[in-house]
Amino acid sequence: MDEIVRQAVARAIVTMRDNLGERLTIDDLARAAMFSKFHFTRVFLRATGLSPGRFLSALRLAEAKRLLATTAISVADISHQVGYNSVGTFSARFSGSVGVSPSGYRQLRGMAPRVADRQTRPGSGTTVRGQLRVAPSAQVGPVFVGLFAARIAEGAPARFAVLPGPGPYALADVPLGSWYVLTYAYGCGEVDNHTLRPYTGLTGPVTVHQGVTASLADVRLRPRHGFDPPVLLALPDLRQPAVARPVAV
Repeated sequence: MDEIVRQAVARAIVTMRDNLGERLTIDDLARAAMFSKFHFTRVFLRATGLSPGRFLSALRLAEAKRLLATTAISVADISHQVGYNSVGTFSARFSGSVGVSPSGYRQLRGMAPRVADRQTRPGSGTTVRGQLRVAPSAQVGPVFVGLFAARIAEGAPARFAVLPGPGPYALADVPLGSWYVLTYAYGCGEVDNHTLRPYTGLTGPVTVHQGVTASLADVRLRPRHGFDPPVLLALPDLRQPAVARPVAV
């Protein structure tokens, strides 16, 4: 990515983070990036995989997750702090994106015992399989791998598994359509041998057609960076020791 574009997108994301409770328009963000509105929208999408508006919405919900898990601030006050005028709208959006209500997420202290139920779309009989790869110097623990309609872990995945670590994966009976394979884990070693940090990976879209028995989609996990959208779906605590066996649902 061109350094000028990188700096422009970074300025826009900082503006978002600093003004989560304010009304921000594309014009505001384009000015922060010092690009024209139309050029800014294109380069932001290319850099992050999401439109500016959707990225901002994801940051707001991610901050709400943090506040619910770490503070005693009321749900109503949190909803206003992250830019929602209606608590009902906030609660509905949070529940749909995270897989649990704001009050339920607070009770779980930010760690879901299980991933939200799969979508109800019927399967096609196709298996999406591949390898989850990581740099040889990195040590990565349990890995969540799921299929999503967009380049963000939001809402119930079409299919998912929790694996004990990088390696082969297989997601069976995937619904017809185009899906992004998203992964999330914790690891250390690739950048800092002593710091546990989030790892992520993405590939796709993978298009599942009727009558196709398998689609291959390898994914490389890497440390997350500031241009990655936040993970909104509530996940189990992947910082725990590796699970004994893959859990596929």
